[in-house]
Amino acid sequence: MCTIAMAMAAANIIAEAEAEQREQEKHGANQSETLLRWEREQMLLRENLITCNTEAWQSHPDFLGLQRIGGVDLSYIKEDDTVACASLVVLSYPELKVIYEDCHLVTINVPYVAGYLAFREVPVLVDAVQKLLEKDPCLMPQVLFVDGNGILHHRGFGVACHLGILTDLPCIGVAKNLLQVDGIENNDDHKEQIRELQSGGDFFNLTGSSGAILGAALKSCSKSSKPVYISVGHKISLETAVRLVHSCCQYRVPEPTRQEIPRYSIKGFSASW
Repeated sequence: MCTIAMAMAAANIIAEAEAEQREQEKHGANQSETLLRWEREQMLLRENLITCNTEAWQSHPDFLGLQRIGGVDLSYIKEDDTVACASLVVLSYPELKVIYEDCHLVTINVPYVAGYLAFREVPVLVDAVQKLLEKDPCLMPQVLFVDGNGILHHRGFGVACHLGILTDLPCIGVAKNLLQVDGIENNDDHKEQIRELQSGGDFFNLTGSSGAILGAALKSCSKSSKPVYISVGHKISLETAVRLVHSCCQYRVPEPTRQEIPRYSIKGFSASW
């Protein structure tokens, strides 16, 4: 199993990819070459993916031993999609009180391509985790909630997987919208299943045409009419991920990622950028 130092070193793969992309752009390399390279890198990193529990606290009914949960997100400035606020928030568990927060503006040089969002966003999220590790390792989260998807992805390797591999931390993808892959669709049957969710904590699995269970739709609280979509990122099982996310929900969005939304004014940052 990788140490966190070894995992952080793996981030060089992404940095080198960005540098190579810039060079290719200078020489007119087409997008298909870039996508082929990204796909190869995804498959290489995916070989290290762990989709089962690896930590003692994950098997305890009350997650005994879990003390810190992190949430990461990238929020783009409306006027410029190359400038974003990269945020990392760490909450105590089970109190769900903020014990660390960091938000800073970053320039994003990699273009958005559907299915390859990690190459655009993960490098700055890894930097945020590395910054905390160097500043105060005692506050390092034991699990990360990612505003996005894990194995619920076109190639089974979304942002939460990518970030989990590079940080060697358990990661959970928590998405507000359904990514329609492997025959999983937001159709009438799916909407009927949502209506059948009665209480907070109720969920149903998202099973693809391949037969693989790629995630779950969770009614996070009784007052929410819309579910959140949970998928395994790294080093945690889906069952544990669903239980943990629900335990962190006071509203529809779990606190580790919800806390990032109101705490910072993107508009204010934009004005000073």
